[in-house]
Amino acid sequence: MLQTNADMTEAVFEVVNPAGTSPIVLVCEHASAYIPPQHNNLGLSGDVLTSHVAWDPGARAVAVDMSRLLDAVLVASKISRLVYDCNRPLTAPGATPARSEIFDIPGNLNLSQAVRQARHDAYYRPFHTAVESALQAVSAPILVTMHSFTPVYHGAPRSVEIGLLHDTDSRLTDAMLETAGAHTGHIVQRNEPYGPADGVTHTIAQHATPRDCPSVMIEVRNDLIAVPETQADMAKQLAGWLAEAITQMSGASQ
Repeated sequence: MLQTNADMTEAVFEVVNPAGTSPIVLVCEHASAYIPPQHNNLGLSGDVLTSHVAWDPGARAVAVDMSRLLDAVLVASKISRLVYDCNRPLTAPGATPARSEIFDIPGNLNLSQAVRQARHDAYYRPFHTAVESALQAVSAPILVTMHSFTPVYHGAPRSVEIGLLHDTDSRLTDAMLETAGAHTGHIVQRNEPYGPADGVTHTIAQHATPRDCPSVMIEVRNDLIAVPETQADMAKQLAGWLAEAITQMSGASQ
């Protein structure tokens, strides 16, 4: 049954620290594994409903801590990316994936364009309107999107621990990589474990590129942020890198 916008009345995003004074706008597109009741769990059951295919485990917690440390606004989705991936445009098959890694998603099989459009309008559009509003509310904004990734993908272990991703503008990624190199024992890589060719920088391309504002997509391997203590430690580290990188960029432009 096609759900209309009127049926989808739950809050689909949250804004944390809306009065933040930092120019940084934090975004977490995959913050929640929640599937609204009308979607009947998309035909899924068991652990898959809380696995990495449904959301980015640990990403919201790290982003919330970073919001506090940096005094930055955070816009986070409250809907599972299996219902609609807010980091994908309507034209992308992955916006409503029929298969995610090794899992078939029965509730997304053979969706009509009308259903895909309804989900886009109900979940993606309000979320991105909130992101745009947050960026418009600060002077000289800096966009930072927060994600996590699974340590094993399609059976292959991943050695990278933190990925710093960029679209066409690498300014902030370059500065953060330089900062990270001086301060971390983690394995930090550019455009890993994904890159722009995989379509993962959609939010950056949608909001940062048109206004030529610095941006970065941060990916953290989710086993490193599995509990509150490690989430807090990671947030402190990433917030420090960001602050130092932004200071470095500001000094270079003067």
